[in-house]
Amino acid sequence: ADRRRGAGRPAFRHYREVEYMLTRLILAAAVAVLAGCGSMSLRSATATATLAPTKGNQASGTVNFTQKGDKVLVAARVTGLKPGLHGFHVHEKGNCTAPDAASAGAHFNPGAGPHGAPTAAARHAGDLGNLQADATGTALYNAEVTGISLGANADSIIGRAVIVHANADDLTTQPTGNAGARVACGLISKSADKWF
Repeated sequence: ADRRRGAGRPAFRHYREVEYMLTRLILAAAVAVLAGCGSMSLRSATATATLAPTKGNQASGTVNFTQKGDKVLVAARVTGLKPGLHGFHVHEKGNCTAPDAASAGAHFNPGAGPHGAPTAAARHAGDLGNLQADATGTALYNAEVTGISLGANADSIIGRAVIVHANADDLTTQPTGNAGARVACGLISKSADKWF
């Protein structure tokens, strides 16, 4: 009986050593995974602009912005427009107090580029192109935009304004695309970050 008890002790000790090594290995793997998560972004910065009509106009709506890496997803729904194309831009000042929204200033252009299409290599950062309003005066817009951010850098659009214009942006005329009067304006405000 004593031999059996003595023979079992080395096997038990070996089991404890293996268990200890496995525990250390699992802890090391968990630390590596958590360290990797530190460099990942589990949330996305978001912002919203609520568009209100300028004097004598009916346009209103919402524009949502979501940071996705080096791009910003822009999703808008605007109503009260005349059917057709309407210039759509981020402007430099977050001020919609003037009756015609002139208080929002010029197009947001931290890189001092020429006015152009949102896909052009050289353009204002705030050039979003055109909204297309249907027969009911409703426009939906979804695009991924580069050259802007929702952070704290010079390309941030937080605290700036979104403007909808009366006419189409021709994407070439300097400095505004000949888009006409401002029919709606909204301040871009940071939202609570979305967790993914």
